[in-house]
Amino acid sequence: MSEWGRVAEDGTVFVRTSDGEREVGSWQAGTPEEGLVHFARRYEVLSTEVALLEQRLRSGAGDPQQVASTATRLKGTIPTAAAVGDLASLERRVDALIDKTAEAVEAGKAKKAEARARAAEVKAALADEAEQLAGSSEWKAAGERLRTLGDDWKRLPHLERKIEDELWQRIAGARKLFTERRTQHFAALGEQRGVSQSRKEKLIKDAEGLSSSTEWGPTAARYKQLMSDWKTAGRAPREVEDELWGRFKAAQDAFFSARNAHFAVQDEELRGNQTVKQEILAEAETIDPAQGLDKAKARLRVLQDRWEAAGKVPRDVMRSLEDGMGAVEEKVRGAGEQRFKASDESPFTAKLREKVVELEAKLEKARAAGRPTAELEAALTTQRQWLSQAGGSSSAPSAPAAEEPAAPAAAKKKPTTAWVRAQ
Repeated sequence: MSEWGRVAEDGTVFVRTSDGEREVGSWQAGTPEEGLVHFARRYEVLSTEVALLEQRLRSGAGDPQQVASTATRLKGTIPTAAAVGDLASLERRVDALIDKTAEAVEAGKAKKAEARARAAEVKAALADEAEQLAGSSEWKAAGERLRTLGDDWKRLPHLERKIEDELWQRIAGARKLFTERRTQHFAALGEQRGVSQSRKEKLIKDAEGLSSSTEWGPTAARYKQLMSDWKTAGRAPREVEDELWGRFKAAQDAFFSARNAHFAVQDEELRGNQTVKQEILAEAETIDPAQGLDKAKARLRVLQDRWEAAGKVPRDVMRSLEDGMGAVEEKVRGAGEQRFKASDESPFTAKLREKVVELEAKLEKARAAGRPTAELEAALTTQRQWLSQAGGSSSAPSAPAAEEPAAPAAAKKKPTTAWVRAQ
């Protein structure tokens, strides 16, 4: 005998309820105690099923309506259940579960309504986005987004059929418009690339025609222009663009490789001149005008003659050597200007003398470079006349000093060795 049931002497099993005892079965397989245990386990099965329903409802993992349906079925089996246990308590739990499922069903309906409202907003936003993308020219990015936009749509809850269809038609229309625009764009682009291909084939022909030229300077300048034209010609069709560039570049490489080889041989031939000029420069850098300006000028003139006689040097050292010699010349020239400033000459006469020295240097440089010299010679003649008229006195000559002839643009570069020779 237990709190919730007993086994009679004839093996009949009873369960105690609030209405009294109820026969639930017969036990003949063992002792009465074993019989009660057997029927108590049946009760535990019912209790466990109720507990699982409670857990599903509590966690929100189960459909409240389905939970309610199962709970109602269980409630109908409890009054006749062949089990021994607190069936009244179990029935109360089932009743409470049914009440809670009713509340959960209502809450679920509200939640679904809220979800549909949010879905309507999101789907409307997707339709707006699609219509904006329909006018985009970001073909790859916009096309990909229009594709994935449909996936976003599918993940959202369904709306009322009419609203659902209206919003989806907006997206479908936007996709169609974008596809039409993209097709037209690439068709026009194909025509444009055909024109670009023709232009580039002509540039290749010009480049290949120049590849064996030995007119190094003019041809290099022409290749530079061809490269500029290539960049503005636009892209040819993708399947031929790389091949066209390869041909164009091969023609350039052939010319510039030959030019580099030519100058490399020439530079090697001029290495001896480089050594001579380096020795001359080292000697020139020892000149000290403070030990006698005239002596410094005389020594510099000798070195300048040797410098010119040494000839050309390789291109990679030409600038550094010229800059070094120019620094020495500037040092001696600066010392001469300081002497003029320290003399008894009037500022006007000193200015005229400096102008003469400057023009003499520019004239010598123009002659060495093979440039026209007529304008410089005329200006120098005028300045010498004015200097002669000034005669070293403090009074100004009759010629208007403010109307000095303007030096040509080519004469505005840095003075060279010629000014020393003119002293």
